[in-house]
Amino acid sequence: MADTAMSGAAGSTETAGTAGPAPGVPAARSAAGADALDRAVWRLRSRGCWDDAAALLEPHAAGFPPYAIRRAALLVERCMFTATGWAAAEDALRAAEALAGDNDERGAAACERGQLAYAATVLGVRDRADEARSALGRAAALLAPAAPGRPMLDFRRGLMAEHVADSPDSARAAYRRAHAGATAHGDTLLLSFTWRHLAGLALRDGELAEARHGFAESLRIREELGFLVGTAPALVALADAAPPEEAAGLRAEAARLFRLMGGVPTWLAEHLADVPVAPAPS
Repeated sequence: MADTAMSGAAGSTETAGTAGPAPGVPAARSAAGADALDRAVWRLRSRGCWDDAAALLEPHAAGFPPYAIRRAALLVERCMFTATGWAAAEDALRAAEALAGDNDERGAAACERGQLAYAATVLGVRDRADEARSALGRAAALLAPAAPGRPMLDFRRGLMAEHVADSPDSARAAYRRAHAGATAHGDTLLLSFTWRHLAGLALRDGELAEARHGFAESLRIREELGFLVGTAPALVALADAAPPEEAAGLRAEAARLFRLMGGVPTWLAEHLADVPVAPAPS
């Protein structure tokens, strides 16, 4: 979850959470005219500083639904990566839901509501699977097929299918729709999540070459974008499909980054507890 969810590789609980342009959190943008606020939010988010990123959006969120939804998405992602901050995310979501004025905004808010309920379920905080299904179903009814938020919705429905319903075939179909939509909308960060989760299903099916390719693409994208908080999970996932002589080095680098990020994402701890830390690059 932006590895939003108990992936087959490394048991990751990521979510693209949250990984695309509006109506989600702003993704990294390479265009020269990228908005300064979006760039500042991205820099903080990519380093796991979700509270600081949300604080930048707060002055704009009170009267402008897209910013309220972005702020809620940041705090939902924080829950997925840290298993903390649930009350703040709920408050931000309620504010975004109250402000939403059209179907795209209501659908985006419902998608975040579903993600928060999903995170609580897979992290073992509280079983909110029914709420997650309901919210994502509501988002599907509200968002047009070509809406910018549709690929993220498809991805999150894939997470539910894989990790709650244990239906890998349905998950694969949803991830593929999300992958195609992310490609069409230019949402590069979401592609890192779809590559990763499709690769996890391939690994589960014993398709090692396909899994390696998908995990490598996910890692490449995250490194190119500077999505530091999501790089350690990508390294661990690739290690699960790599030859033993490569896997140890990948896990050591993952352990270094994991400790650098202060133990985030928290669900990676059990996979790296006994891994020696790689020396920092000179």
